[in-house]
Amino acid sequence: MLRAFIEVDRATMGPERLAAKLGHYACLHNYAPTPVTRQRQQPFPEPVQETWRQRYPLFPRLLFVLDSSGPTGVETRIQALHAASRGHELAVFLREVPVLATPMTDLLQHGPTAPVWRPVQEPDHRVDWMHTRHP
Repeated sequence: MLRAFIEVDRATMGPERLAAKLGHYACLHNYAPTPVTRQRQQPFPEPVQETWRQRYPLFPRLLFVLDSSGPTGVETRIQALHAASRGHELAVFLREVPVLATPMTDLLQHGPTAPVWRPVQEPDHRVDWMHTRHP
């Protein structure tokens, strides 16, 4: 089972473009195909379901691994993700899907299961990657 989407960011795009990826994942989370219209309507049509639910019981958490920008660049990128997380259009997505970020240096030094992950909604906190509590 897929447990997480992992975005490895090597600072090849600006912080705003990185933060915009939250919106792209929210679109994937909400995507449901438009039902094909038929000439005869079924009396009890099946409800339209998000595409990802066909394969997964839960939407995979989203992990951002930040590299190649130094400590100040990592902090800037985490703050950009935090700013994007405050948008109303992402509220449902962020309530249902944990989104965490960490510098690559912390992963290499402490390992991925250590509490090195920062929730984008609470970037001052440190949690492990299986963190599920939402603010």
